[in-house]
Amino acid sequence: MASSLQIPAAISSSTSAFFGRLPSNNKNSRSWEVSLPRRKHGVCKCISSPSAEQTAYKTKVTRNANMAKLQAGYLFPEIARRRSAHMLKYPDVQVISLGIGDTTEPIPEVITSSMAMRAHFLSTVEGYSGYGAEQGDKKLRATIASTYYKDLGIEESDIFVSDGAKCDISRLQLLFGSEVKMAVQDPSYPAYVDSSVITGQTGLFQKDIEKYGDIEYMRCVPENDFFPDLSTISQADVIFFCSPNNPTGSAATREQLTHLVQFAKNNGSIIVYDSAYAMYISDDSPRTIFEIPGAKEVAIEISSFSKYAGFTGVRLGWTVVPKELLFADGFPVAKDFNRIVCTCFNGASNIAQAGGLACLSPEGLKAMTETINFYKENTEIIVDTFSSLGFNVYGGKNAPYVWVQFPGRSSWDVFAEILEKAHVVTTPGSGFGPGGEGFIRVSAFGHRANILEAAKRIKQLYK
Repeated sequence: MASSLQIPAAISSSTSAFFGRLPSNNKNSRSWEVSLPRRKHGVCKCISSPSAEQTAYKTKVTRNANMAKLQAGYLFPEIARRRSAHMLKYPDVQVISLGIGDTTEPIPEVITSSMAMRAHFLSTVEGYSGYGAEQGDKKLRATIASTYYKDLGIEESDIFVSDGAKCDISRLQLLFGSEVKMAVQDPSYPAYVDSSVITGQTGLFQKDIEKYGDIEYMRCVPENDFFPDLSTISQADVIFFCSPNNPTGSAATREQLTHLVQFAKNNGSIIVYDSAYAMYISDDSPRTIFEIPGAKEVAIEISSFSKYAGFTGVRLGWTVVPKELLFADGFPVAKDFNRIVCTCFNGASNIAQAGGLACLSPEGLKAMTETINFYKENTEIIVDTFSSLGFNVYGGKNAPYVWVQFPGRSSWDVFAEILEKAHVVTTPGSGFGPGGEGFIRVSAFGHRANILEAAKRIKQLYK
Protein backbone atom coordinates (compact mmCIF):
# COMPACT_ATOMS: atom_id res chain seq x y z
CA MET A 1 0.00 0.00 0.00
CA ALA A 2 1.28 3.47 -0.79
CA SER A 3 0.70 6.87 0.69
CA SER A 4 -0.08 9.93 -1.46
CA LEU A 5 1.53 13.32 -1.64
CA GLN A 6 -0.83 15.94 -3.04
CA ILE A 7 0.69 18.73 -5.08
CA PRO A 8 -1.22 22.01 -4.60
CA ALA A 9 -2.27 24.09 -7.58
CA ALA A 10 -0.24 26.99 -6.26
CA ILE A 11 3.02 25.16 -6.95
CA SER A 12 5.57 27.28 -8.81
CA SER A 13 5.66 27.34 -12.60
CA SER A 14 9.21 26.02 -12.60
CA THR A 15 8.12 22.98 -10.63
CA SER A 16 5.05 22.48 -12.80
CA ALA A 17 7.33 22.39 -15.80
CA PHE A 18 9.03 19.38 -14.19
CA PHE A 19 5.85 17.51 -13.33
CA GLY A 20 3.89 18.55 -16.43
CA ARG A 21 0.90 20.84 -16.86
CA LEU A 22 -1.19 21.17 -13.72
CA PRO A 23 -4.98 21.05 -13.97
CA SER A 24 -6.95 24.27 -13.82
CA ASN A 25 -9.07 25.07 -10.80
CA ASN A 26 -12.48 24.01 -12.03
CA LYS A 27 -15.04 21.52 -10.86
CA ASN A 28 -13.65 18.82 -13.12
CA SER A 29 -10.02 19.18 -12.09
CA ARG A 30 -8.28 16.93 -9.63
CA SER A 31 -5.12 17.29 -7.61
CA TRP A 32 -2.22 15.34 -9.03
CA GLU A 33 -0.98 12.52 -6.91
CA VAL A 34 2.54 11.20 -6.75
CA SER A 35 2.83 7.79 -5.11
CA LEU A 36 5.66 7.32 -2.67
CA PRO A 37 6.59 4.03 -1.04
CA ARG A 38 5.39 3.90 2.58
CA ARG A 39 8.12 3.62 5.12
CA LYS A 40 7.38 3.02 8.70
CA HIS A 41 8.16 6.16 10.68
CA GLY A 42 9.82 7.59 7.53
CA VAL A 43 9.91 11.24 6.65
CA CYS A 44 9.96 12.65 3.10
CA LYS A 45 12.45 15.49 3.12
CA CYS A 46 12.81 18.19 0.48
CA ILE A 47 16.46 18.96 -0.16
CA SER A 48 17.25 22.30 -1.72
CA SER A 49 19.40 22.17 -4.80
CA PRO A 50 22.87 23.73 -4.71
CA SER A 51 23.13 27.29 -5.90
CA ALA A 52 23.91 28.01 -9.53
CA GLU A 53 27.36 29.23 -8.52
CA GLN A 54 28.13 25.87 -6.92
CA THR A 55 26.92 23.81 -9.89
CA ALA A 56 27.79 26.01 -12.87
CA TYR A 57 29.92 24.21 -15.41
CA LYS A 58 31.78 26.18 -18.04
CA THR A 59 32.97 24.76 -21.33
CA LYS A 60 36.26 25.77 -22.89
CA VAL A 61 34.54 27.21 -25.96
CA THR A 62 35.22 30.92 -26.40
CA ARG A 63 32.23 33.15 -26.98
CA ASN A 64 31.90 34.72 -30.41
CA ALA A 65 33.47 38.13 -29.74
CA ASN A 66 31.16 39.73 -32.28
CA MET A 67 28.13 38.92 -30.12
CA ALA A 68 29.64 40.99 -27.34
CA LYS A 69 29.70 44.02 -29.65
CA LEU A 70 25.90 44.09 -29.89
CA GLN A 71 24.26 46.85 -27.90
CA ALA A 72 21.63 45.88 -25.33
CA GLY A 73 18.73 43.81 -26.65
CA TYR A 74 17.35 43.72 -30.16
CA LEU A 75 14.99 46.69 -30.53
CA PHE A 76 11.63 44.93 -30.80
CA PRO A 77 12.10 42.43 -27.93
CA GLU A 78 13.12 45.41 -25.77
CA ILE A 79 9.91 47.21 -26.70
CA ALA A 80 7.93 44.05 -25.91
CA ARG A 81 9.66 43.87 -22.51
CA ARG A 82 8.73 47.45 -21.68
CA ARG A 83 5.18 46.87 -22.87
CA SER A 84 4.86 43.84 -20.58
CA ALA A 85 6.20 45.80 -17.62
CA HIS A 86 3.70 48.57 -18.32
CA MET A 87 0.84 46.08 -18.44
CA LEU A 88 1.86 44.71 -15.05
CA LYS A 89 1.89 48.25 -13.69
CA TYR A 90 -1.52 49.05 -15.18
CA PRO A 91 -3.38 45.72 -15.31
CA ASP A 92 -6.79 47.32 -15.87
CA VAL A 93 -5.78 49.52 -18.82
CA GLN A 94 -6.00 48.52 -22.47
CA VAL A 95 -2.55 48.99 -23.95
CA ILE A 96 -2.63 49.64 -27.70
CA SER A 97 0.41 48.48 -29.63
CA LEU A 98 1.43 50.56 -32.64
CA GLY A 99 5.08 49.68 -32.22
CA ILE A 100 6.27 46.44 -33.78
CA GLY A 101 5.26 46.14 -37.42
CA ASP A 102 3.11 43.04 -37.02
CA THR A 103 -0.02 42.66 -39.10
CA THR A 104 -3.37 42.34 -37.33
CA GLU A 105 -6.06 41.63 -39.93
CA PRO A 106 -7.03 38.05 -40.84
CA ILE A 107 -5.43 36.40 -43.86
CA PRO A 108 -7.97 36.38 -46.73
CA GLU A 109 -9.84 33.10 -46.99
CA VAL A 110 -8.93 32.63 -50.64
CA ILE A 111 -5.36 32.22 -49.37
CA THR A 112 -5.93 30.18 -46.21
CA SER A 113 -8.25 27.76 -48.02
CA SER A 114 -5.41 26.89 -50.40
CA MET A 115 -3.07 26.26 -47.49
CA ALA A 116 -5.69 24.12 -45.76
CA MET A 117 -6.24 22.11 -48.90
CA ARG A 118 -2.50 21.54 -49.26
CA ALA A 119 -2.24 20.51 -45.62
CA HIS A 120 -5.05 17.97 -45.99
CA PHE A 121 -3.56 16.69 -49.22
CA LEU A 122 -0.41 15.80 -47.28
CA SER A 123 -2.44 13.18 -45.39
CA THR A 124 -3.00 11.21 -48.60
CA VAL A 125 -0.64 8.89 -50.40
CA GLU A 126 -1.08 10.85 -53.61
CA GLY A 127 -0.58 14.24 -52.00
CA TYR A 128 2.24 13.61 -49.56
CA SER A 129 5.58 15.23 -50.26
CA GLY A 130 8.70 15.56 -48.15
CA TYR A 131 11.65 17.79 -48.87
CA GLY A 132 11.08 20.21 -51.70
CA ALA A 133 13.59 22.11 -53.78
CA GLU A 134 15.68 24.39 -51.57
CA GLN A 135 15.15 27.20 -54.10
CA GLY A 136 11.37 26.88 -53.84
CA ASP A 137 8.48 25.45 -55.77
CA LYS A 138 9.08 25.86 -59.50
CA LYS A 139 5.57 27.15 -60.19
CA LEU A 140 5.73 29.68 -57.36
CA ARG A 141 9.11 30.99 -58.53
CA ALA A 142 7.77 31.41 -62.05
CA THR A 143 4.64 33.16 -60.77
CA ILE A 144 6.65 35.59 -58.63
CA ALA A 145 8.76 36.42 -61.68
CA SER A 146 5.75 37.02 -63.93
CA THR A 147 3.79 38.98 -61.29
CA TYR A 148 6.41 41.33 -59.82
CA TYR A 149 9.16 41.38 -62.48
CA LYS A 150 7.30 41.09 -65.76
CA ASP A 151 9.27 42.42 -68.74
CA LEU A 152 12.27 43.21 -66.51
CA GLY A 153 14.43 40.27 -67.52
CA ILE A 154 14.04 38.44 -64.20
CA GLU A 155 13.45 34.72 -64.67
CA GLU A 156 12.28 31.86 -62.48
CA SER A 157 15.86 30.67 -62.02
CA ASP A 158 16.83 34.06 -60.51
CA ILE A 159 14.33 33.67 -57.65
CA PHE A 160 14.94 31.86 -54.36
CA VAL A 161 11.85 31.30 -52.21
CA SER A 162 12.50 31.47 -48.46
CA ASP A 163 10.95 31.62 -45.01
CA GLY A 164 11.04 35.40 -45.02
CA ALA A 165 13.14 38.42 -45.95
CA LYS A 166 14.68 38.73 -42.48
CA CYS A 167 16.08 35.20 -42.73
CA ASP A 168 17.51 35.98 -46.14
CA ILE A 169 19.29 39.05 -44.76
CA SER A 170 21.32 36.73 -42.53
CA ARG A 171 21.92 34.24 -45.34
CA LEU A 172 23.24 37.04 -47.52
CA GLN A 173 25.57 38.17 -44.74
CA LEU A 174 26.87 34.61 -44.55
CA LEU A 175 27.38 34.75 -48.31
CA PHE A 176 29.36 38.01 -48.17
CA GLY A 177 31.48 37.02 -45.16
CA SER A 178 33.39 39.12 -42.69
CA GLU A 179 35.75 41.02 -44.99
CA VAL A 180 33.25 43.27 -46.77
CA LYS A 181 32.39 46.81 -45.73
CA MET A 182 28.71 47.60 -45.45
CA ALA A 183 26.76 50.81 -45.99
CA VAL A 184 23.27 51.26 -44.60
CA GLN A 185 20.60 53.93 -44.56
CA ASP A 186 20.43 55.83 -41.29
CA PRO A 187 17.84 55.24 -39.93
CA SER A 188 17.11 51.70 -41.11
CA TYR A 189 15.75 48.30 -40.11
CA PRO A 190 18.02 47.06 -37.26
CA ALA A 191 18.58 43.58 -38.74
CA TYR A 192 20.93 44.95 -41.40
CA VAL A 193 23.38 46.39 -38.88
CA ASP A 194 23.05 43.67 -36.23
CA SER A 195 23.63 40.87 -38.75
CA SER A 196 26.69 42.77 -39.99
CA VAL A 197 28.02 42.98 -36.44
CA ILE A 198 27.46 39.27 -35.79
CA THR A 199 29.17 38.34 -39.06
CA GLY A 200 32.28 40.27 -38.02
CA GLN A 201 32.15 43.05 -40.61
CA THR A 202 32.27 45.87 -38.08
CA GLY A 203 34.41 47.45 -35.43
CA LEU A 204 33.30 48.22 -31.88
CA PHE A 205 30.29 50.34 -31.02
CA GLN A 206 31.29 53.98 -30.56
CA LYS A 207 28.99 55.33 -27.88
CA ASP A 208 29.85 58.98 -28.43
CA ILE A 209 28.41 58.89 -31.97
CA GLU A 210 26.09 55.89 -31.54
CA LYS A 211 27.67 54.03 -34.47
CA TYR A 212 29.68 50.90 -35.12
CA GLY A 213 33.13 51.26 -36.62
CA ASP A 214 33.62 50.18 -40.25
CA ILE A 215 29.97 50.72 -41.22
CA GLU A 216 29.08 53.54 -43.58
CA TYR A 217 25.95 55.22 -42.22
CA MET A 218 24.09 56.97 -45.06
CA ARG A 219 22.11 59.68 -43.33
CA CYS A 220 18.49 59.91 -44.53
CA VAL A 221 16.65 62.82 -42.93
CA PRO A 222 14.01 65.39 -43.93
CA GLU A 223 16.74 67.83 -45.00
CA ASN A 224 17.87 65.52 -47.82
CA ASP A 225 14.40 64.13 -48.59
CA PHE A 226 15.38 60.86 -46.91
CA PHE A 227 17.87 60.00 -49.65
CA PRO A 228 21.60 60.07 -48.86
CA ASP A 229 24.14 62.40 -50.41
CA LEU A 230 26.05 59.68 -52.26
CA SER A 231 28.97 62.02 -52.95
CA THR A 232 29.86 61.84 -49.25
CA ILE A 233 29.82 58.03 -49.09
CA SER A 234 33.20 56.32 -49.02
CA GLN A 235 33.91 52.95 -50.58
CA ALA A 236 31.31 50.35 -49.59
CA ASP A 237 31.15 46.77 -50.82
CA VAL A 238 27.54 46.02 -49.86
CA ILE A 239 24.81 48.67 -49.69
CA PHE A 240 21.61 47.79 -47.82
CA PHE A 241 18.77 49.95 -49.11
CA CYS A 242 15.07 49.68 -48.22
CA SER A 243 12.34 51.40 -50.25
CA PRO A 244 9.71 52.18 -49.14
CA ASN A 245 11.89 52.65 -46.12
CA ASN A 246 11.35 51.16 -42.71
CA PRO A 247 11.11 53.24 -40.51
CA THR A 248 10.72 56.58 -42.34
CA GLY A 249 8.07 55.40 -44.83
CA SER A 250 9.85 57.25 -47.64
CA ALA A 251 9.97 55.71 -51.13
CA ALA A 252 12.92 56.52 -53.39
CA THR A 253 12.10 58.12 -56.73
CA ARG A 254 13.18 56.73 -60.09
CA GLU A 255 15.84 59.44 -60.37
CA GLN A 256 17.19 58.68 -56.90
CA LEU A 257 17.42 54.93 -57.58
CA THR A 258 19.10 55.64 -60.90
CA HIS A 259 21.78 57.57 -58.98
CA LEU A 260 22.10 54.68 -56.50
CA VAL A 261 22.58 52.09 -59.27
CA GLN A 262 25.15 54.29 -60.98
CA PHE A 263 26.95 54.86 -57.68
CA ALA A 264 27.14 51.08 -57.15
CA LYS A 265 28.52 50.59 -60.67
CA ASN A 266 31.13 53.29 -60.24
CA ASN A 267 32.28 51.77 -56.95
CA GLY A 268 31.88 48.10 -57.82
CA SER A 269 29.36 47.64 -55.01
CA ILE A 270 26.43 45.26 -54.57
CA ILE A 271 23.06 46.69 -53.52
CA VAL A 272 20.80 44.57 -51.30
CA TYR A 273 17.43 46.13 -52.01
CA ASP A 274 14.60 45.45 -49.55
CA SER A 275 11.23 45.86 -51.27
CA ALA A 276 9.07 44.33 -48.52
CA TYR A 277 6.60 47.26 -48.66
CA ALA A 278 6.47 47.81 -52.43
CA MET A 279 2.75 47.03 -52.71
CA TYR A 280 2.03 50.03 -50.45
CA ILE A 281 3.39 52.49 -53.00
CA SER A 282 0.72 54.97 -54.11
CA ASP A 283 2.70 57.15 -56.52
CA ASP A 284 4.99 56.39 -59.47
CA SER A 285 8.00 55.38 -57.37
CA PRO A 286 9.65 52.16 -58.61
CA ARG A 287 8.32 49.00 -56.99
CA THR A 288 11.51 47.07 -57.68
CA ILE A 289 15.15 48.05 -58.17
CA PHE A 290 15.08 46.12 -61.43
CA GLU A 291 12.98 48.85 -63.03
CA ILE A 292 16.26 50.78 -63.16
CA PRO A 293 18.47 50.03 -66.19
CA GLY A 294 21.66 48.22 -65.22
CA ALA A 295 20.38 47.13 -61.80
CA LYS A 296 20.67 43.42 -62.62
CA GLU A 297 24.46 43.86 -62.74
CA VAL A 298 24.71 45.37 -59.24
CA ALA A 299 21.65 44.43 -57.19
CA ILE A 300 19.97 41.70 -55.18
CA GLU A 301 16.35 42.16 -54.10
CA ILE A 302 14.66 40.67 -51.04
CA SER A 303 10.90 40.73 -50.49
CA SER A 304 8.16 39.05 -48.51
CA PHE A 305 4.48 38.15 -48.24
CA SER A 306 4.48 39.21 -44.57
CA LYS A 307 3.05 42.72 -44.94
CA TYR A 308 1.02 41.95 -48.09
CA ALA A 309 -0.96 38.91 -47.00
CA GLY A 310 -0.50 38.86 -43.22
CA PHE A 311 2.17 36.16 -43.45
CA THR A 312 4.21 37.42 -40.48
CA GLY A 313 3.53 34.09 -38.76
CA VAL A 314 3.25 31.93 -41.88
CA ARG A 315 6.75 32.95 -43.05
CA LEU A 316 7.27 33.20 -46.80
CA GLY A 317 9.48 35.50 -48.84
CA TRP A 318 11.90 35.51 -51.72
CA THR A 319 15.25 36.83 -52.89
CA VAL A 320 16.15 37.71 -56.47
CA VAL A 321 19.78 37.16 -57.47
CA PRO A 322 20.15 37.94 -61.19
CA LYS A 323 22.47 35.77 -63.24
CA GLU A 324 24.16 38.98 -64.48
CA LEU A 325 25.46 39.78 -60.97
CA LEU A 326 29.13 38.72 -60.70
CA PHE A 327 31.83 38.82 -58.03
CA ALA A 328 35.14 40.54 -58.72
CA ASP A 329 36.60 37.31 -60.14
CA GLY A 330 33.66 36.85 -62.51
CA PHE A 331 31.99 34.08 -60.49
CA PRO A 332 28.15 34.33 -60.43
CA VAL A 333 26.79 35.51 -57.10
CA ALA A 334 23.70 33.34 -57.61
CA LYS A 335 25.78 30.16 -57.62
CA ASP A 336 27.28 30.95 -54.24
CA PHE A 337 23.90 31.98 -52.84
CA ASN A 338 22.45 28.72 -54.12
CA ARG A 339 25.17 26.88 -52.18
CA ILE A 340 24.33 28.86 -49.03
CA VAL A 341 20.65 28.01 -49.44
CA CYS A 342 21.31 24.33 -50.06
CA THR A 343 23.65 24.14 -47.08
CA CYS A 344 21.64 26.15 -44.53
CA PHE A 345 18.03 25.65 -45.59
CA ASN A 346 15.69 22.82 -46.58
CA GLY A 347 13.23 25.00 -48.44
CA ALA A 348 10.13 26.92 -47.41
CA SER A 349 7.12 25.05 -46.05
CA ASN A 350 5.13 23.45 -48.85
CA ILE A 351 1.95 24.61 -47.09
CA ALA A 352 3.19 28.21 -46.97
CA GLN A 353 4.18 28.01 -50.64
CA ALA A 354 0.67 26.88 -51.54
CA GLY A 355 -0.49 30.04 -49.80
CA GLY A 356 2.01 32.06 -51.82
CA LEU A 357 0.57 30.73 -55.07
CA ALA A 358 -2.90 31.65 -53.86
CA CYS A 359 -1.67 35.17 -53.01
CA LEU A 360 -0.62 35.64 -56.63
CA SER A 361 -3.86 34.40 -58.16
CA PRO A 362 -6.20 37.14 -59.44
CA GLU A 363 -8.45 36.64 -56.41
CA GLY A 364 -5.49 36.61 -54.05
CA LEU A 365 -3.98 39.80 -55.46
CA LYS A 366 -7.35 41.51 -55.11
CA ALA A 367 -7.70 40.35 -51.50
CA MET A 368 -4.17 41.46 -50.62
CA THR A 369 -4.80 44.88 -52.16
CA GLU A 370 -7.95 45.29 -50.09
CA THR A 371 -6.05 44.47 -46.90
CA ILE A 372 -3.24 46.87 -47.82
CA ASN A 373 -5.78 49.62 -48.52
CA PHE A 374 -7.25 49.04 -45.06
CA TYR A 375 -3.85 49.63 -43.45
CA LYS A 376 -3.29 52.67 -45.64
CA GLU A 377 -6.54 54.13 -44.31
CA ASN A 378 -5.09 53.60 -40.84
CA THR A 379 -2.01 55.59 -41.83
CA GLU A 380 -4.22 58.50 -42.90
CA ILE A 381 -5.82 58.54 -39.45
CA ILE A 382 -2.42 58.53 -37.75
CA VAL A 383 -0.98 61.21 -40.06
CA ASP A 384 -4.02 63.43 -39.54
CA THR A 385 -3.78 62.98 -35.77
CA PHE A 386 -0.19 64.14 -35.41
CA SER A 387 -0.48 66.79 -38.13
CA SER A 388 -3.47 68.35 -36.38
CA LEU A 389 -1.32 68.66 -33.26
CA GLY A 390 1.37 70.60 -35.15
CA PHE A 391 4.00 67.86 -35.46
CA ASN A 392 6.16 67.34 -38.53
CA VAL A 393 4.92 64.06 -39.97
CA TYR A 394 6.54 61.95 -42.69
CA GLY A 395 5.76 58.63 -44.34
CA GLY A 396 2.32 57.07 -44.46
CA LYS A 397 1.76 57.62 -48.19
CA ASN A 398 3.81 54.71 -49.53
CA ALA A 399 4.30 52.62 -46.42
CA PRO A 400 2.41 51.43 -43.33
CA TYR A 401 4.64 53.54 -41.07
CA VAL A 402 4.33 57.14 -39.92
CA TRP A 403 7.53 58.96 -38.89
CA VAL A 404 6.84 61.73 -36.37
CA GLN A 405 9.43 64.32 -35.33
CA PHE A 406 9.92 65.54 -31.75
CA PRO A 407 12.76 68.07 -32.16
CA GLY A 408 15.27 68.22 -29.36
CA ARG A 409 13.79 65.29 -27.46
CA SER A 410 15.09 61.79 -26.81
CA SER A 411 13.06 59.31 -28.81
CA TRP A 412 13.10 56.83 -25.92
CA ASP A 413 11.74 59.59 -23.64
CA VAL A 414 8.92 60.25 -26.10
CA PHE A 415 8.25 56.51 -26.32
CA ALA A 416 8.06 56.34 -22.51
CA GLU A 417 5.82 59.43 -22.30
CA ILE A 418 3.27 58.10 -24.78
CA LEU A 419 3.28 54.68 -23.15
CA GLU A 420 2.95 56.04 -19.62
CA LYS A 421 0.34 58.71 -20.30
CA ALA A 422 -1.60 57.37 -23.28
CA HIS A 423 -0.95 53.63 -22.88
CA VAL A 424 0.07 53.42 -26.54
CA VAL A 425 3.18 51.59 -27.71
CA THR A 426 5.25 53.25 -30.48
CA THR A 427 8.85 52.68 -31.58
CA PRO A 428 11.67 55.07 -30.62
CA GLY A 429 13.45 56.33 -33.71
CA SER A 430 16.94 55.97 -32.25
CA GLY A 431 16.42 52.22 -32.27
CA PHE A 432 16.85 52.41 -36.04
CA GLY A 433 20.15 54.27 -35.88
CA PRO A 434 21.50 57.66 -34.78
CA GLY A 435 19.61 59.37 -37.62
CA GLY A 436 16.36 58.34 -35.95
CA GLU A 437 16.96 60.33 -32.77
CA GLY A 438 14.17 62.84 -32.18
CA PHE A 439 11.57 60.71 -34.02
CA ILE A 440 9.12 57.94 -33.24
CA ARG A 441 7.71 55.40 -35.67
CA VAL A 442 4.01 54.69 -35.47
CA SER A 443 2.76 51.52 -37.13
CA ALA A 444 -0.54 51.48 -39.02
CA PHE A 445 -0.97 47.77 -38.40
CA GLY A 446 -3.95 47.55 -36.06
CA HIS A 447 -7.67 47.01 -35.81
CA ARG A 448 -9.58 50.15 -36.78
CA ALA A 449 -11.12 50.59 -33.33
CA ASN A 450 -7.64 50.50 -31.75
CA ILE A 451 -6.28 53.01 -34.26
CA LEU A 452 -9.14 55.41 -33.52
CA GLU A 453 -8.76 54.97 -29.76
CA ALA A 454 -4.99 55.55 -29.97
CA ALA A 455 -5.59 58.69 -32.01
CA LYS A 456 -8.00 59.95 -29.40
CA ARG A 457 -5.54 59.35 -26.56
CA ILE A 458 -2.66 61.00 -28.38
CA LYS A 459 -4.80 64.07 -29.09
CA GLN A 460 -5.68 64.29 -25.40
CA LEU A 461 -2.00 63.97 -24.47
CA TYR A 462 -0.63 66.65 -26.79
CA LYS A 463 -3.57 69.02 -27.23
